[in-house]
Amino acid sequence: MLKTYDVIIIGAGASGLIASIIAKLDNKEVLLVEQMPNIGTKLKATGGGRCNLTNKLPQNTFIEHFGKNGRFIQDALNTFSQQNLIEFFESLGIKTDAKDGFRVFPIGHNSQTIIDAFKNKLSQLDIKLQLNCAISSVSKNDDIFLVSSKTDKYFSRNLIIATGGLGYAKLGATGDGYNIAKQFGHTITQLAPAMMPLKTKESWVKNCKANTIPKTTIKIDIPKYKKLKASGDLIFTDDGLRGPVVLDFAREISMLLNTYDQVPIKINLTKGKNQEQIYQHLKSNSISHPNKNILQILQTLIPKSVAIEFLKLLKIDPTIKYNKIKGDKKEQLVQILTSTPFTIIGHNGFKQAMITRGGISLKEIDPKTMQSKLTKGLYFCGEVIDIDGPCGGYNLQWAFSSGYLAGKLLS
Repeated sequence: MLKTYDVIIIGAGASGLIASIIAKLDNKEVLLVEQMPNIGTKLKATGGGRCNLTNKLPQNTFIEHFGKNGRFIQDALNTFSQQNLIEFFESLGIKTDAKDGFRVFPIGHNSQTIIDAFKNKLSQLDIKLQLNCAISSVSKNDDIFLVSSKTDKYFSRNLIIATGGLGYAKLGATGDGYNIAKQFGHTITQLAPAMMPLKTKESWVKNCKANTIPKTTIKIDIPKYKKLKASGDLIFTDDGLRGPVVLDFAREISMLLNTYDQVPIKINLTKGKNQEQIYQHLKSNSISHPNKNILQILQTLIPKSVAIEFLKLLKIDPTIKYNKIKGDKKEQLVQILTSTPFTIIGHNGFKQAMITRGGISLKEIDPKTMQSKLTKGLYFCGEVIDIDGPCGGYNLQWAFSSGYLAGKLLS
């Protein structure tokens, strides 16, 4: 007779790892299965390998950054808060810091330290870990789940789906969790790639790719969506835009690209200065530095490479003095500085997406336990659920909090 576990957890990412530990600490018989050869493959890549675990925002503000679905995460955060997460890692021997007063990283900013700490804890607790184990089918008979791979069958009283989303297929994303959820009657909301670079129609960006523009503001230039905006640092690439502000805003734009062939946006590249402030800045600088040409004055606002491209677009001689520029050209220059137009024409989809927008419907999951409202003993946690937040530790905190709650198994 094959062993029956108290819980099988599918997926050894952030949420699955902590769920397995919490369940084991509650004296449950745990089996953690992972299709990749190592645990935490995507966790290791998080934050460019630095692993931004969480942040220091007050809980209410933290929740607001998840938008309309934010209320769903409140119970998970109440049970396992940002401070609880920091203390959990301290218990694993990992100290953290927040040098910018906001983002929390492991000291040393190396995600491998987090992976190693989890490995040690799994070993210490003698948690059964099955790597290179792709699940081919899941079913339930009476109160027992049957979880099958190509070579083995496993039985369990409870099942936690912690498989993640569709982003970064090379790190193990397959969408299997959605298929299992659908098998048990769950609804999957529209899935879209999020937190990724965007491609623009404007080709001049490739001439500015070495530059980072701080404190930009992006708005969508479609009347129906004018209220959507995001702020942060922007980076130009060979074929478009990236940087924290773009990664955050990509979740909105990727959905719009399902409806529109292209999405027009406008970006303020001058740290939020309005047109009147830009006029005064250019005028006062030209008076204070009468020998400087317009290219030199623009460099007090934006990088030289960007200034060159703007002057090319507007057909303004870069060697001319500001007071020699015609009035209509001055107006166009101020306009492009405060509201630079771009046309988003695409992205590389889930191949480069760090996060999946959409997932298992929140209406069908109990936020107090992460248990399915449709199938007793079936739990979900992490990215597989229809929850996603911006850059800055939000998504990892959600993964850990929801995994912690799921791992409690209603105990």
